[in-house]
Parts: sequence; C-alpha cells; structure tokens
Amino acid sequence: MQKFLDVKNLSVSFGGLKAVNQFNIEIGEHELVGLIGPNGAGKTTVFNLLTGVYKPTEGSINLAGKSMVGKNTNAIVQAGIARTFQNIRLFKDLSVIDNVKISFMTEKYSALSAILRLPSYWRSERIIEEKALDFLRIFQLEHLAQQKASNLPYGEQRKLEIARALATNPKLLLLDEPAAGMNPSETKELMNTIELIKDRFSIAILLIEHDMQLVMGICERITVLEYGSVIAQGTPDEIKNNPKVIAAYLGE
Repeated sequence: MQKFLDVKNLSVSFGGLKAVNQFNIEIGEHELVGLIGPNGAGKTTVFNLLTGVYKPTEGSINLAGKSMVGKNTNAIVQAGIARTFQNIRLFKDLSVIDNVKISFMTEKYSALSAILRLPSYWRSERIIEEKALDFLRIFQLEHLAQQKASNLPYGEQRKLEIARALATNPKLLLLDEPAAGMNPSETKELMNTIELIKDRFSIAILLIEHDMQLVMGICERITVLEYGSVIAQGTPDEIKNNPKVIAAYLGE
C-alpha cells in the first residue's frame, strides 16, 4: 500500500488535558478507513487537527509527502483534504446548486467580466453549473437544484454536504458521522454512495461513524480511539474480535 496520508505521534492538549495523544494512522491513495470510538474519544478532534482547525502540540501530518502542520484550512483544502461535519454546515439560504457551485475554486473570471457580464463570465458560469449538476446527479439531487438548502429533508442535506465537499476536488475526504439521523434504508443507500465515490473519484476516505453496520460493511481498515489514544487498528474482523474494543466501545 502506497501511503497517501501519514500521521505520526499526533497530539493536542487543551488546558492540560490531552484530547489526542500520540495518534498514528496511515491511509493509502484509494483506501476507505474507519475511525471509531465512544463519544468524547477524540475522533472529531483528529479531524480538526487534519484540517488545520487545531494546531497539534506535537506530531506530524504528511499528505502525499508534504507536511500539513502549520497550514491554514484553505491551504489544506487546496492540498486535497475536504471534510463534512457532525452538525451539517450548509449555506441554508442558498439554493442546492449554489451550495455546490460555491466550492469550485478553480473557475475564475475577472471582476470586470462579471460586472459587465462579458462572454467569459457566462462561459465560466455554464461550466460551473454543469459541474455542479454532475455532483448533484451522483446523489440524485438534481431535481432539487433550485430548492433552498434549508428546505431539504435531513438525509438530503447530508448528501448535499458530501456533494459540496467533493466539488473541491479532494484526494482525501473526511466524513464525520454521515449516517447520523438516517433511517436504515437511507444508511444502506449511503453505504453504496460512499463506495461509489471512492471508486468513481479514486480518492481516499476517512470515516467517523457510530453505525457499526456501516463501518464494518464498507471500511477496509479501522482505527479505534479511547480517551484520545489508539487502542486498536486492523481489519473489520480483527476489530470485531478485539477484546479491548469490545470492552471499550462495542459493549459486547
């Protein structure tokens, strides 16, 4: 496996409390990896470290051989890491398609062409519109393109957030509890969609999720956190049968 993300001895403290302690993980270029653990284990804190929201007190984060430590969030997105959030963060007053269009950072035109509505402006707008519709089609949201994002059902808002993250053209997608609030049918559909994304876009995915059926069903490897420290890493079968994991998280 060629390492794409390589994290070593990552730690962060808040007021003397180590929220993440000596965290290590490796993810291959097209690998789907799960990050699980009880509430408060430090999973979202790891995502915040990987995306530059928090600065680590020690450790390294290398993406395709380049250090991400010290880079701001925008620079990390441009380097190829995108994420979704536990609590959905959409532009609720914008349309569904505008939520996706806003993620395209490479299509540019001059301020003058935008003010004067020159042909270059409309050409770029058409390109962006078509690209956004392509992402909406993947999630079967194209018929809702002109709806206000706040009017979508909860499950559809989750899908829109993932579509928007994909529109930044990431090489690594971080999904923070994407199945939260979904019913079993929606969760099954989400599993299929995540696998489709991985294969269609040839990207790596790191997934935080409490739904064990989803995690065990699609992840190639799983890392388990407890109190900010890694207690187990392995395949789904290895994790299911790990006594530490059973005691700390699965409760069986």
